[in-house]
Amino acid sequence: MTAYEPSGDPGAGTDPAPGPAPAGYDAVVLAGGAARRLGGADKPGLRVGGRALLDRVLAACAGARTTVVVADPRPTARPVTWAREDPPGGGPLAALAAGLRHTTAEHVVLVSADLPFLAGPTVGRLLSVLAASDADGVLLTDADGRDQPLVAAYRASALRRELAALARDRADREGLTGLPLRRLTGALRLTRVPDAVASFDCDTWDDIATARARIREHGHVLDEWITAAKDELGIDLDVDTGVLLDLARDAAHGVARPAAPLTTFLVGYAAGRAQGGPEAVAEAARKAAALAQRWAEEAAEAESTPAAGKPDVAPDATPDTRPDAR
Repeated sequence: MTAYEPSGDPGAGTDPAPGPAPAGYDAVVLAGGAARRLGGADKPGLRVGGRALLDRVLAACAGARTTVVVADPRPTARPVTWAREDPPGGGPLAALAAGLRHTTAEHVVLVSADLPFLAGPTVGRLLSVLAASDADGVLLTDADGRDQPLVAAYRASALRRELAALARDRADREGLTGLPLRRLTGALRLTRVPDAVASFDCDTWDDIATARARIREHGHVLDEWITAAKDELGIDLDVDTGVLLDLARDAAHGVARPAAPLTTFLVGYAAGRAQGGPEAVAEAARKAAALAQRWAEEAAEAESTPAAGKPDVAPDATPDTRPDAR
């Protein structure tokens, strides 16, 4: 387990990112471990916030040109390339080598499949720090300052160079099988970025419980829910949730409480029919908010007009000339 501190947002780090991340990178996700401290449970499939741990990691690496998952194939929320070390269960270096064979980018993000708080900004930060330095890799450190080499970005050339050297040294034995990850990282020039939240991994059931509780903390639960819902519905759209929340409030106060969810649904439907992105959502929300405001103004006028002073007809109404009028 990586030590966990509840303060801060995933990927925030302690310093501003030095610049934009590289345009293209590949990702290798190690997801084939035995999960012995979880009693052999299917760790990548365990759910935190309604989403499998593996799917949460894949979402964080959505910008990768190629994402390779080293494990036996399973259904995932995003398309991936599958790979497996030979023999299966040969350890992280053998798994990394198997995944690296399917990558072509200069920079490779290497992560484990048990990182519930890994997010896109973390990945971008690692890549941008790597691009701005001459290091072989950039990794996160946890709350205790320990290196987390499975939450890192590396130069693919450096990984291949050192993996090949290690394999040559053991050519008469079992190659990379069983070697610890530090045999690789110890030979690399590394830069470190502290991030106590994004580096948190789930090795035990207590870790799983901590992660599930953390996403329900005030300030996180809404973002977690929106992200989970978008993944479940297959929606890849970033919208201003504040605008939609303000619209729901205006509809509830200006019309009736049930109008809030119905109005936000109609806004989404209208934006979908317009085949638009965030701009279409914003425009539909603006129109609906203006309508809710008009309803609220009419209600306020009605409440401020004494009943005895209300005219029977509108001021500009014409006399009724129907034949049956009395």
